[in-house]
Amino acid sequence: MNREAARRKERQPDTRVGVEAAEQKSFKSITKQTKLNINHNTPQTLLLGITGKDFTLIAASKAAMRGATVLKAADDKTRELNKHTLMAFSGEAGDTIQFAEYIQANAQLYSMRNNIDLSPSAVAHFVRGELASSLRSRKPYNVNLLLGGVDPITLKPSLYWLDYLASLAPLPYAAHGYAQYYCLSILDKHHHPDIDYEQGLKILRMCTDELKRRLPIDFKGMLVKVITKDGIKEVEYNDDARIACP
Repeated sequence: MNREAARRKERQPDTRVGVEAAEQKSFKSITKQTKLNINHNTPQTLLLGITGKDFTLIAASKAAMRGATVLKAADDKTRELNKHTLMAFSGEAGDTIQFAEYIQANAQLYSMRNNIDLSPSAVAHFVRGELASSLRSRKPYNVNLLLGGVDPITLKPSLYWLDYLASLAPLPYAAHGYAQYYCLSILDKHHHPDIDYEQGLKILRMCTDELKRRLPIDFKGMLVKVITKDGIKEVEYNDDARIACP
């Protein structure tokens, strides 16, 4: 009896082999998609964010690039989500614009319905939730974000770093793209939480000067905006000014 059962077992196809093959194929597909997302990411887009005592500075490179080609020399890679919150983005061209305008429309819709603006923290967590949902879909958004603002109630400045894997981190200063490699050491050395607006601009000039000296890419200068308790405004920023690091 035992021999007959053993023979029947040998004759039956091993379903585990098929399951393992399917799992391996699925894993290879996910790995391939992740590699494609990483390769299609555009580190040529430079994003910088700095918080101070009562302000948040956000800077983005003006060049819109595809590979080594400059498509536009004065591109605005930021969107105002409400009166006290600004978002800068980098990544795939179609994904960035579509996702940024989707977030902007939802934030403004909330303000109109409730007659109150979302705080920067609330907007950041909403954006993180949308990125997390997108990541689990068939066509995830390939966007990296810096979201900065000033809370209209507490008047506390804040800056949030988000990437295409839906990671969220509140930071005193942050960068995306090649700016991470050249500027974070400068920010580590010179930044502290109580800097005023002029000191923040000085540190930003140190960063952009370092990028111009060492980065072999013409990023067409930086578009700089500041968020304070009075709202968002564009800063007249001289890209050609050089400053010596102390």
